[in-house]
Amino acid sequence: MFFSEPINCQRCHSIRGEGHHVGPDLSNLVFRDYASVLRDIQQPSATLNPDFLAYNIQTKNGDDVTAVLQSETAANITLIDGSAQTRAIPKADVAVIKPSAISFMPEGLLQNVSPSQLKDLMTFLLTMPLEPAQVRISGEPAPRKAAEVAAALEEVSSGATKCKPSESLKIVLCAGPKDHGESEHDYPLWQKRWMTLLSQDEHVHAEMAWEWPKPEQFQTADAVVFYSGNHGWNTARENQLESFLSRGKGVVFVHLALDGHEQPKSLAKVTGLAWQSGVSKFRHGPLKLAFSPNPVVGCKSMDLVDETYWNLVGDTKDVKIIASSPEDGETQPQVWEREYGGGRVFVCIPGHYVWTFDDPVYRALLLRGICWAAGQSVDSFADLVAIGARIAN
Repeated sequence: MFFSEPINCQRCHSIRGEGHHVGPDLSNLVFRDYASVLRDIQQPSATLNPDFLAYNIQTKNGDDVTAVLQSETAANITLIDGSAQTRAIPKADVAVIKPSAISFMPEGLLQNVSPSQLKDLMTFLLTMPLEPAQVRISGEPAPRKAAEVAAALEEVSSGATKCKPSESLKIVLCAGPKDHGESEHDYPLWQKRWMTLLSQDEHVHAEMAWEWPKPEQFQTADAVVFYSGNHGWNTARENQLESFLSRGKGVVFVHLALDGHEQPKSLAKVTGLAWQSGVSKFRHGPLKLAFSPNPVVGCKSMDLVDETYWNLVGDTKDVKIIASSPEDGETQPQVWEREYGGGRVFVCIPGHYVWTFDDPVYRALLLRGICWAAGQSVDSFADLVAIGARIAN
C-alpha cells in the first residue's frame, strides 16, 4: 500500500530509509496514535507542516507551478513536485510566489481503499517490524513449519466458546526485573515486544506497568497480564485484585508470576493454585500439553520446549483445568481458568524461555486466554498470532 497504487505514499514520503522527501519522513509515526495519523491522512490540510509548505508560483512567462520549496539562494529557488522531481527557477523569472492555504497532499486518498487495506497500511505506519526475539542459549526448538502452524491454529480455534466482542480494549502488561539467565524469564523484553504486538490492533490500548499496576490503571483496564517474579506479593495486592475482579475484569498470570513468596495461600485465593519455593517442583525441557474441553482453545495437544510446575499450593477443585502434562507419574495442571469474584482469571505456566512467546501456537493460546479473561471474543487477536513469530517455510 505504501509503495504502490492506489495510495503510493512513497512518491512524497519516506519511511525507515525508503521513499522520497517531498513531504515529511514518516518513520516517527511509531510514536503517534492511530486516530491522529488517520486524521492527517483524511484531512491533510487541517494541520500544515511549516517545513513542507506548498507554494503557488507564477512565472513571468505565464507558467503556474505548485510545489514544495526545497531550497533558496540569492539567484534561484529550487522546487520539488509530487513526482519527486526537482526544478530550479531563477528568481528573476518569478512574478508571484505565495504559500498555499491547502496541503500538497491531496484529499480523498482513502476513497478507493478497503477497510482491510487501511488496516494494513496503518499497521505498517504505526509499528516497527516485529521479528522473532534473538535467542542466546542452546536448546531452542526448530520453528514450526507454515503448514503445521496453519493446521494447529485451525484446531486451536475450533470448539471454543465465543464471548461478546468489544470495540475497544485496554490491557496492562505488568513486568518486573529479569531474574534468570540469558533468554529466560526476560520479562522486560516480553513487555516491550508484546506492547508492539498488541499495538497492531487499532481497538487495543496497551499500557506498561512495572512490578505492580498503578491504582489508575486498575480503574481503567479491562485486563492485566502479569509476567514477572511477582516480588512484593501481599494481602494488600490480593485485595486490589479482588476489587478489580469484582467489576467483571480479568487477570492473567504467566509462569513465575504465580509465585506467592511468603504468602502463597493468599495468591492461590485469587489464582486457584500458586507456586511456593521449596515446596513446588519444576522441570525444563520438552513437554506435551493435553487439553480438556474449555472455553479458550479447541486443540487436543501442544508440544513445547519450556518449563512445567507442579506441587502447587491450593486445591485443583478450585480451577477448571485447560491443559495438563505428566510429571512424577501424575497428570499436573499447567494451564487453567476460573471465574472468581465476578471476574475471570487465566493462568499459563509455560513461558520460561524467550522463544516460547514467539511460537505461534503458544502465542495463540496466551492471546486467546487474555481475550477470555477480558470478556472478549477469544478470536479477537487472531490477526496477531503470526506477526513476528518463529515460522519456517
